[in-house]
Amino acid sequence: MSGMSGSSSGSSTGSNVQKRVYLDYNATTPLAPEVMKAVEQSMHEAWGNPSSAHEEGARARTVINQARDDVARMIGAMPQDVLFMSGGTEANNVVLHCAVTHFRKWCLSQESPIYHHLRPHIITTKVEHDAVKLPLTHRYAIEADVTYLGVENLPEAVLESIRPSTCLITVMLANNETGIMFSVAHIGRLLAEVNKKRENEGLFKVLLHTDAAQAIGKVPVDVTDLNVDYLTIVGHKYYGPRIGALYIRGLGHKTPVYPMFYGGGQERGYRPGTENTPMIAGLGRASLLVHNNVQDYYASMKKTRNYMERQLKKVFGNQVKINCVDPCIASDPEACSIPPRGPKQQHFIFPRLPNTSSVSFYYRQVAGPDILRHCRLVQASCGAACHAHTEHQSILEASGVCSFHASRTIRLSLGRDTTMEEIDLAIQDIKQAIEKLIGRSV
Repeated sequence: MSGMSGSSSGSSTGSNVQKRVYLDYNATTPLAPEVMKAVEQSMHEAWGNPSSAHEEGARARTVINQARDDVARMIGAMPQDVLFMSGGTEANNVVLHCAVTHFRKWCLSQESPIYHHLRPHIITTKVEHDAVKLPLTHRYAIEADVTYLGVENLPEAVLESIRPSTCLITVMLANNETGIMFSVAHIGRLLAEVNKKRENEGLFKVLLHTDAAQAIGKVPVDVTDLNVDYLTIVGHKYYGPRIGALYIRGLGHKTPVYPMFYGGGQERGYRPGTENTPMIAGLGRASLLVHNNVQDYYASMKKTRNYMERQLKKVFGNQVKINCVDPCIASDPEACSIPPRGPKQQHFIFPRLPNTSSVSFYYRQVAGPDILRHCRLVQASCGAACHAHTEHQSILEASGVCSFHASRTIRLSLGRDTTMEEIDLAIQDIKQAIEKLIGRSV
């Protein structure tokens, strides 16, 4: 099973210096050794411009074509349905651009003038990554209507929110902060039936997008099973380089695609700009590793994650809560903004990524950022690296975590090669940090 060159880092100049324990793999991963080799080999052997007709250009094109094949194979797609992007942010923005642009063109093509000024409607969730939420908030706030849904009963809520003007549903496959996975495949099946009726009624076909950044490399991902029109791929989340790709079902004929900017004819004119061959080569190799090993990755990470959660319970007892798994019951019930028992309690349980634990501690004096500041070895986060702490709390609360727990949460996300010995070190480090904060033993 391929992984990384070492899952912890630190100085080795002194025997008394302990290595740090990296538990922030949802933020980013190191390059797998095989990926490093592919990138370096491409830099030496495929440095030509892929658009050039000579031998050096052909060699670079061959590398890119192989990488496209490997990315497509990883998600069960056709190679011609994959476009390389700078990363997930660009891919998500392209999806929004394509859906809105296609809806406008469709409206203008209709004979009845009632359609000509119809505003596009987009359905999404309150827990999406900022690469989806912020474009909707800023770029499309004036020109589109957006419905933001909670996470409970999501497939049914999505269907109930569809309007005649709905053009896009975008729901992440797995959340980066809690690790919970959403029923995108169920939404896809239901939407297929809805679109049959809409076609008969002469309405716009609703497009379905999922941001699979956090799921790929941890669980099997297949675009046919998901029944999506668009799927976002992010290399640095699965031991690849910091570029990405976008899957588009039946690119250009079944599913619309419009370039966001114009230039050369690269990527069939849909994503102009000279290709970054070495990074594309690395993305392809990372994708090949996932295709060949994802079941092993899943089993290994889940085993270590389950061990970590058992040890957390053993050390902290009733003072620790695994969010979206354990009931929302604090040791001090009055401190919890959501009643710990009764019909109003929000307790959502979902399938989770095998590597992610969103962990809350019940000590009044403790906040998530404070714990991490006092850790000597653990490198982790409270949530997404690109979110402010208040935004991180809102994501948790939208996932059914009460405000008391949300403010006392850290996210521990494991890698392919995280060991149980590292977990033991991490838990003891968290323990000493909390004891320092509360001024007593736990």
